[in-house]
Amino acid sequence: MSSSPTTAVVMPALPRHLAVLILAGVATLFAGNHVAARLAFDDGTGLLLAVLVRSTMAVVVLVALFLWQRKSFALPAGTGRWQLLAGLMVAVQSLCLYSSVARIPVVVALLLMNTFPIQLALLTWALGGPRPTLRASLIMAVILAGLVVVLDVPAWLASPESMGPDWVAGVAYGLGAAAAFSCALWVTEHHLGEVGSTLRSLLTMLTVFVAMLVAGMVSLVPGGMAPPASGTGWVGLGALAVLYSVAFSVLFISVPRLEMARNAPVMNVEPVASLALGYLVLGQMLSGMQLLGGGIVLGGIVGLSLSRRA
Repeated sequence: MSSSPTTAVVMPALPRHLAVLILAGVATLFAGNHVAARLAFDDGTGLLLAVLVRSTMAVVVLVALFLWQRKSFALPAGTGRWQLLAGLMVAVQSLCLYSSVARIPVVVALLLMNTFPIQLALLTWALGGPRPTLRASLIMAVILAGLVVVLDVPAWLASPESMGPDWVAGVAYGLGAAAAFSCALWVTEHHLGEVGSTLRSLLTMLTVFVAMLVAGMVSLVPGGMAPPASGTGWVGLGALAVLYSVAFSVLFISVPRLEMARNAPVMNVEPVASLALGYLVLGQMLSGMQLLGGGIVLGGIVGLSLSRRA
């Protein structure tokens, strides 16, 4: 007697209000991770140590998920070098984003990071993909105009010294983080489609972990492995790892039921949450014009994501 073939179990989607609530909560946890990182950096914590601690916790979570799901560890032929490249790009993105957070207000760093859809669209076009539509191009122009406002570029041009030497570096690192993340997304979309999401995420975090260990051993970043100077820094370091891992785990486990194609723009709540948390925890506050610029950027990003899905 032959056995009947097994069919994949399709998990029902959550009610939309619950899916939106989960995504907003995850975005807030990610924002809290960056605020905690700034708290740790202000207490002397090294950049490499922060990324190393975060990636270690993420690897532990992913190994548990990998074993629980009983996935295969075999990579499809020809994907190994692309997986390594994607992992290295995420390592660069992590370092750049934390470097930006350490120098400028958290919300500004995250707004710069969230320009990655623009950079991804341009990168895809440059590498032979479809040209951005007129609508997408106009939305990109609006986002860039909003960034000019939120970065207070006129004030910087009028008096560069008043913004401090870290301002330019912070902006550059934020844009660099978006560029590295765009490269990782392009590689994932075009060369890693056959790699399972759990394995891909695990190998990516392992690459970040190893890269931070090697960078620390060769002193690639001066003071990169410096421990916090006081209990406040240790609290920030522990919080950034826990908040990131909880957010990552909730998102990873729930994503099959969240209808991401429909609800993903909710994740753009992260800069808004970072604005509130940055004010409450760090005392960081933007001017009225900068808040207006941030609103323009967020609106443009949501519009661009909806336009791409359409």
